[in-house]
Amino acid sequence: MSPFYRKLAVGIVAALAIVVAFLLDPIAQDPAYHDFADKRALFGVPNFWNVTTNLPFLIAGLFGLAGLPKLAESALRTQYLVFCVAAALVALGSAWYHLAPSNPTLVWDRLPMTVAFMVLFSAIVADRVSWFAGRALLWPLVTAGIASIAWWIRTETAGQGDLRPYALVQFLPMLLVPMILLLWRENAMSTRHLWFAFGAYGAAKVAELLDYHAMKHLLAALAAWWIIRSFQRSPASAL
Repeated sequence: MSPFYRKLAVGIVAALAIVVAFLLDPIAQDPAYHDFADKRALFGVPNFWNVTTNLPFLIAGLFGLAGLPKLAESALRTQYLVFCVAAALVALGSAWYHLAPSNPTLVWDRLPMTVAFMVLFSAIVADRVSWFAGRALLWPLVTAGIASIAWWIRTETAGQGDLRPYALVQFLPMLLVPMILLLWRENAMSTRHLWFAFGAYGAAKVAELLDYHAMKHLLAALAAWWIIRSFQRSPASAL
C-alpha cells in the first residue's frame, strides 16, 4: 500500500470514529463509578490498595526521566519528557482520587492520562508517519486532551455531563496507533515494546471492568513502562 493510501486509511478511521462519537447522546459520569469494591483502609489510609498501587506510575515516570540518555531518537525528546512527567503525575492524581473518590478529584486522575495518550499518539505519528505532522500535532493534541476534561466538568456543572470528547481522547489513539504499527515499518520506537504496552493496557481495562482497580493500576503502570522503553535504545543498538 502506498504512503498516500496508508495515511488515507488512518484518516478515514479517525474521521469515522469522531463522527460516530458525536452521533451518540451525551455521556454523563455514572455516580456508581466512584463506588469501588475494595474500600479497605490500612495504616489510616482509606482505600489503601487502590491508592498505593499508583506508586508504579511514579516509578515508571522517574525511570524514564533518569533514562533520557538512552533515548533512541533525539527528535522525540519533547514527547518523551512530557510522557514521563505525565506518567509520574498519574500516580499523584490517581492516588488523590482514590483517597476520596468524586468527580472533582477524578479530574486530577484523568488530566495527566489525557496528556499521556495525546503525547504518545504524537510521538508515533512523528516516528512512523511524518516527523513534521507529529511535531505539529503535539501541542494541539495535548490542548485537546485538556479541553476534553474541561468540557466534561463544564457540562457536569451544567447538569448534563458529556464524556464523549474524553472517550475520544482515550480510545481513538488506542485504535489508530495499532493501525500505524501495522501499516508502517519500525523506526526509532520499538514495535515490540509498544505491542507489550497495548497488551498490558488492554488487560488493565478488563481489570477495571471487573472492579479490580489495584490490578488495573499495576497493569496500566506496566503499559507506561513499556511505552517509555519503546523510546529507548535497545542494548543491541547501544553497542
